[in-house]
Amino acid sequence: MGDGTYKSQGLLLCTDSNTIQDIVRLMNALTIRYDLKCTMHNANPGQYRIYISRKSMPKLISIVKPHMAPCMLFKLGL
Repeated sequence: MGDGTYKSQGLLLCTDSNTIQDIVRLMNALTIRYDLKCTMHNANPGQYRIYISRKSMPKLISIVKPHMAPCMLFKLGL
């Protein structure tokens, strides 16, 4: 819950310390399994983050909200 932030009406996952191969693997899982629209953004040289599109936010919220602590819902823009 803590490694992400609501940005531009979407969600930015802070995957800075992961390898690019792991980030691509996670993006594939999010796209294939959950049908979420994801892109990779360059945070710093050699560090990448996953951005989940605002169009995918309703679906993402329905998936993760039941498992989130109420004090963290601001991370979803709620």
